[in-house]
Amino acid sequence: MPMQRVPVELPGAKALAPADPGSLFAMAVAAVNSACDIVKAPEYVKAILSQPKNELIVNFPVRRDDGRYEIFKGYRIQHNNILGPYKGGVRYHPEVSLDDVKALALWMTMKCALMRLPFGGAKGGVKVNTRDLSPDELMRMTRRFTSALGNHIGPDWDIPAPDVGTNAQIMDWMMDTYINTHTDGVHHGMMQVVTGKSVRCGGSEGREKATGQGLCYVLAELLPEFKLRMEDLRFGLLGFGNVGSFTAQTLAARGAKLVAVMDHAAALVHSDGLPVGALCEHARARGSIAGFKSAGVREVSPEAFYRTPMDVFIPAAMERMIDTPQAQWLDCRVLAEGGNGPTTPAGSKILQDRGIAILPAILCNAGGVSVSYLEWVQNKAGVHWDLERVDRELQRTIVMAARRVRLAAHQHDTDLSTAAFGVAVEHLSDTYMRRGIFP
Repeated sequence: MPMQRVPVELPGAKALAPADPGSLFAMAVAAVNSACDIVKAPEYVKAILSQPKNELIVNFPVRRDDGRYEIFKGYRIQHNNILGPYKGGVRYHPEVSLDDVKALALWMTMKCALMRLPFGGAKGGVKVNTRDLSPDELMRMTRRFTSALGNHIGPDWDIPAPDVGTNAQIMDWMMDTYINTHTDGVHHGMMQVVTGKSVRCGGSEGREKATGQGLCYVLAELLPEFKLRMEDLRFGLLGFGNVGSFTAQTLAARGAKLVAVMDHAAALVHSDGLPVGALCEHARARGSIAGFKSAGVREVSPEAFYRTPMDVFIPAAMERMIDTPQAQWLDCRVLAEGGNGPTTPAGSKILQDRGIAILPAILCNAGGVSVSYLEWVQNKAGVHWDLERVDRELQRTIVMAARRVRLAAHQHDTDLSTAAFGVAVEHLSDTYMRRGIFP
């Protein structure tokens, strides 16, 4: 008869409060703490999750095209690895900061736990406006940042991926730099040091569209809770980058209508639905939706954009975009968080008071890390799956997570956002209970 493992209860521990109570990290910690209370997680689990395990800051020189050198600041935050290697994107953006990267790393821990992926949470970034760099400068900066990270990343330790401002090309450069700066690079096993690579360099089919695709799977599974049908859906998008554009294409292919969209340069509305294909082509060519012309399409103010009647509103841009004014203006039934942390605590409270349901980012935008996991598995096995298999695996992962969230919301009589964090915390808590704390 096999021996039964008995979870060991550990004594409590005091959590460390975020230094800045108004930071994005404090907002992320507060969401996790609320979930810990709902599912009655042990105090030591709350304490462990309240701070990252490792915080790395690097300052490194990069040669500009004119011969001068400029110092850039980069970050890599490793929040938690109880479930497996650290996993998380790399962001290039002028507003990158330590607290923001800490928040993103914490959300990655929650996301991987919710999806039941064998990964922990991490995040990285460089404080830079990539529009100020030439392609050669961008390559040199990426290679120098990767070199500065050194052994703090690795195929079985910490696996970066794309995020805001980065893409498959940057992941290819990171992989190549890592291989060429590690003595074992000529051997099998180094390629999976990053995910989100181009298919030619070991990337997975379906990775580019994965976040938008996953969001659509979440909506297909949960919309019936609100008596909404995909084929009748009217939706709006804040942000039209990778996540926003692929979400628009996938939803439109199922019969939904994009009635409002806004990016950093313009806001457009069309009551009968914008032509998504033409809009995507325009945005790829121009870098923005600004200047797009089509019959019935109107350019409006930001407030008019938010006030456009729709069924589902999808913020797919940067963090904390939906604050008090936007939450008061929105005319929708469901807000599905396509980007990380788009809704402030004040905004969330207003939306809940108005009866607008929030589908949280750790569920809605988990498609990216889910296919990153599939890429990592393919690289480790030395195989390449077709798109059909990748989509099938992604759908299974996302749908099962959505069902766990729906069940938890009913069991704990709470909202879907708190339920999602609760499901993740329970998984992490159970793992700590079984493994114990070394030594």
